[in-house]
Amino acid sequence: MVDVMSFRKAEGRIQDLDRCRGRGVTSCAAGRFERHHINEFDDGWSGLEDLPPFHTEVRKEIAKGIISTNSSPDVPFSNSINPYRGCEHGCCYCFARPTHCYWGHSAGLDFETKLTAKVNAVELLEEALAKKNYQVSPIALGVNTDAYQPIEKKYELTRGILKVLTRAKHPVVLVTKSALVLRDLALLVPLAEQGLVSVAFSMTTLDHKLSRLMEPRASAPHRRLAALEALSEAGVPTMALVAPVIPQLNDQEIDAILEAVAGVGVRQAGYVLLRLPHEVRELFHDWLQQHFPDRAKRVMSLLLSMRGGRDYQAEFGKRMRGDGVYADLIKDRFRLAVRRLGFNDEPFILRQDLFEPPVPQGGQMRLI
Repeated sequence: MVDVMSFRKAEGRIQDLDRCRGRGVTSCAAGRFERHHINEFDDGWSGLEDLPPFHTEVRKEIAKGIISTNSSPDVPFSNSINPYRGCEHGCCYCFARPTHCYWGHSAGLDFETKLTAKVNAVELLEEALAKKNYQVSPIALGVNTDAYQPIEKKYELTRGILKVLTRAKHPVVLVTKSALVLRDLALLVPLAEQGLVSVAFSMTTLDHKLSRLMEPRASAPHRRLAALEALSEAGVPTMALVAPVIPQLNDQEIDAILEAVAGVGVRQAGYVLLRLPHEVRELFHDWLQQHFPDRAKRVMSLLLSMRGGRDYQAEFGKRMRGDGVYADLIKDRFRLAVRRLGFNDEPFILRQDLFEPPVPQGGQMRLI
């Protein structure tokens, strides 16, 4: 009998791992919507060692819209903006990887090497906020893919968006794992003084080696802590997300991570259990087998136990936390640490009453 998991795990695997150096995964398997699947293999006639490494490609897109909406009770926002598609950080566990398959790309290496920049994002946002029927609600920036990933240094779409939100006095929540956010401190401080911004950092681990394996092009743990400290000292409300929590890999760090972020001024904290929708399941399993073969079966077994025996639970209320004995242990561990360290005593609520609709370029100011 064929081992289905082994077959699927090998599908799309890049044989020359040097080509994947600095990347999060080693698979370029086609997505679930593709009819044809191509596997790389050495037939003995040469070739694989001569193929180039995977370089980051950025495609410019004229987007039709920029504000996405959701009605999920699991997240504290209904509006979000993602100025980029795909993410160079290369986090092996990223729940957003399957979205790349909608565009005919792989959820694996394509997700972190074939990126899209929505170059008209700033103009689209101005137009959206200027509409007469626009209803103010905090916008989460960088939820699906990190708004401060490396290509932001060149394209500065996130910076442009923040400038629009600053002029409009619009509430915004930044979610990132990049110290590049400090580049925009001069924009964030005035927003913070008006109660219009908070910054959430994903803190996966304090172990630099583990961080490099899991999220190779994201800021190192010590740089994230330094960024959180600089933001807190500047008066910008901060939050730490222990995310994702992975059993037998980083769940033992929950207390240490919370203690570390408390030490740099953070007073809000949350956590999210690892999510493995669609293609992410095979990518993460492959990554485990490559880097932690001694505990791969144990990790996957515990994940299944927290998802009702399934790969993934999409139900609201369960997809972020899971259920079962081990999920309860993680929840209790986090809850006790939060209580001990004094997190979440005073929830920060962004103001929505200061909004002033922007005037798009070439537009006319409102009479009333």
